[in-house]
Amino acid sequence: MVGKLLQKLRVSFPRVLLQVFIWVSFSVSAWGDTYGAHPQALRLIEEMVVKHQFDRGELKRLFKQAEQKQSILDAISRPAEKTKSWREYQPIFVNVARTSKGVAFWRRHREALRRAEVAYGVPQEIIVAIIGVETRYGKNTGGYRVIDALSTLAFDFPERAEFFRGELKQFLLLTREQQQNPLDLTGSYAGAMGYGQFIPSSYRRYAVDFDGDKFADIWGNPVDAIGSIGNYFQQHGWVRDQAVVVRARVKEGYNREIINLSLQPQHTLAQLRQAGFVPLYDYPTDWEATAMQLEGRDEIEFWLGLKNFYVITRYNHSRLYAMAVFQLSQAIKTEMNKRQKSARLP
Repeated sequence: MVGKLLQKLRVSFPRVLLQVFIWVSFSVSAWGDTYGAHPQALRLIEEMVVKHQFDRGELKRLFKQAEQKQSILDAISRPAEKTKSWREYQPIFVNVARTSKGVAFWRRHREALRRAEVAYGVPQEIIVAIIGVETRYGKNTGGYRVIDALSTLAFDFPERAEFFRGELKQFLLLTREQQQNPLDLTGSYAGAMGYGQFIPSSYRRYAVDFDGDKFADIWGNPVDAIGSIGNYFQQHGWVRDQAVVVRARVKEGYNREIINLSLQPQHTLAQLRQAGFVPLYDYPTDWEATAMQLEGRDEIEFWLGLKNFYVITRYNHSRLYAMAVFQLSQAIKTEMNKRQKSARLP
């Protein structure tokens, strides 16, 4: 039946999509809905036994319970950053409800956020906004078992299989180190976990014990999540006391070829001014930035993303994501200041 269908599809399917279809169809039909007998899972088990001294029997029992989830494959194939414009994406994350809840989160964790800003140089509102965008301040940390998500993507998503096999290995190491049951932990469709949605490799590299209880818990401890996000940004090059992004206007004949060219800054502000991009605020002309054009609700918007904007994109490689984090952070900060000022009035 699959063979007849493939023959019909061969005429209309692009070659890459056909290969993906064959891979997934063969995998599911041959090995069932779990990964206990999947040859790639068996190879990964052997690698973990030889390189990291895992128990072969325990891993085999684990993967017999790891399930393939088609909904995960569907979700990763249509990320919002690739399907939505800025005018569609912005109101999802920058709105009154998320701003108000951000203020409440800031008030609850004021001391931890202040310590994180001192330790890592990352403004408190940026950390709050990351948690707000990622999980609505811990309310939505994902409903997939991490073992299912990472197994599905490692073994049935050839486009990024190598990356997710690496994350699956990191997850096994992480759960052993933290003495967690790998069947109990839940997260996003991509295997990201906790308040800050760290993938396993990021957890092992950047998670910190920020409350001194000798356990870096980003799953259920917002204080550790706050410190871990601050550490993540510092380790990725956050520049203390530097701006994130600046609005710009364009002059006639501006250089369209450098717009949205790279997330990483490639020109100085002086060079961008010469190319026709004029910042609406004055910053040192030797600061590096990248020129961006976004489809706003009312008009086309031009922005210059600075080094710290690029650092935010290391969390999620999307200019829409980074802009949403920045604008939500500013909305939260403005509302926080307004409420504090109101509370001080006689």
